[in-house]
Amino acid sequence: MEPIKLNAYYTLICATIVLLIGRLLVRKIKFLRDFNIPEPVSGGLLAAAIIGTLYATTGISFEFDGDMQRTFMIAFFASIGLSADFSRLKQGGFPLVVFLVIVSVFIIVQNLVGVGMAVLLDQNPLIGLITGSITLTGGHGTGGAYGATLADKYGITGAVEMAMVSATYGLVSGGLIGGPLARRLITKMGRKPVAESQQSDNDGAYDDSTFENSGRTRLITAESAIETMALFAACLAFSSFTYTYASEHGFKLPQFVWALGFGVVLRNTLTTLFRFDMFDRAIDVFGNASLSLFLAIALMSMKLWQLSGMAGSMMAILLVQTVVMWVYAYYVTFRFMGKDYDAAILAAGHCGFGLGATPTAVANMQSVTSMFGPSHKAFLIVPLVGAFFIDLVNAAILDRMMAFFG
Repeated sequence: MEPIKLNAYYTLICATIVLLIGRLLVRKIKFLRDFNIPEPVSGGLLAAAIIGTLYATTGISFEFDGDMQRTFMIAFFASIGLSADFSRLKQGGFPLVVFLVIVSVFIIVQNLVGVGMAVLLDQNPLIGLITGSITLTGGHGTGGAYGATLADKYGITGAVEMAMVSATYGLVSGGLIGGPLARRLITKMGRKPVAESQQSDNDGAYDDSTFENSGRTRLITAESAIETMALFAACLAFSSFTYTYASEHGFKLPQFVWALGFGVVLRNTLTTLFRFDMFDRAIDVFGNASLSLFLAIALMSMKLWQLSGMAGSMMAILLVQTVVMWVYAYYVTFRFMGKDYDAAILAAGHCGFGLGATPTAVANMQSVTSMFGPSHKAFLIVPLVGAFFIDLVNAAILDRMMAFFG
């Protein structure tokens, strides 16, 4: 039976309904709240399950508008670029560079583990990349982008769907292992829990105001919304033109990489040369909304019946990846970042975005620092690396690995 095709308007309506259902699920189900499962993931997986059941019983399926899904994905990556303020780098200094090197090496390890496991299980090696840094370090956004490329260019059936499942697993497992790992390291140091009012023994070299600035409230007005939309439009237009031009001349990078890179240049040019007052809150709102809508469309488009033969192999690879992440964070991240309290918090954060996403990393760190005291160093470095730098490094590594194993 031919699928029922829904145009952009109906696709958007369905996506917003999925997000509202996801919000309700997260509010009502404690497990989803405790492990920071995003609302679009909760609602999208439920929608995919319902659609899968409908297909199994009646043969009816749906086809959602793909152009809208891609647009929201590119807009999300543009928001990451527009949020990257290079003036903050001087506060991170050398430890930021060291941490970036550590997590970059882990990306290679993660992909080699995934590919090796896929070969052992008699699967396409590219599936090892899907259950590697494409989804675990990259998250849902990168998973959706590369999943589409693997499906279209390399013929991996259900690549986007596998990416969504793998990224969702990563969110849960990243939130499960980060806090306990850090607590184990801190306990071995002999550090005791402290009262919230007690001052940290941090040397004061790091200022956490760049990460948390809750005292400043700025309302989103029609004027600021239009300015923000203009910035996003510039990133989308530039990425579309550059992607097409570069592809025609043999230089192929995913379009979202161009959008992210141009966002970085645009933001820092406007703020440095023209003293433009960049409205970060509006950028965050637009970016988060774009990500939520992209995820909702991607997840409700899942064809679960195509994944039945992959479930066992995927789970085996992902379980091994979880163990590898724990071992690497414990023995490499912690040790090379100084074997102190800040290093333990950084290890917890690495587990968060090494398997899940930057919000999971922050949640891991908060769960530990709420008991043992603040770590300004970790809260500066992890968001900068996890939300921006690692996406660029991951893209560069993945492009080479995909070309080699493809």
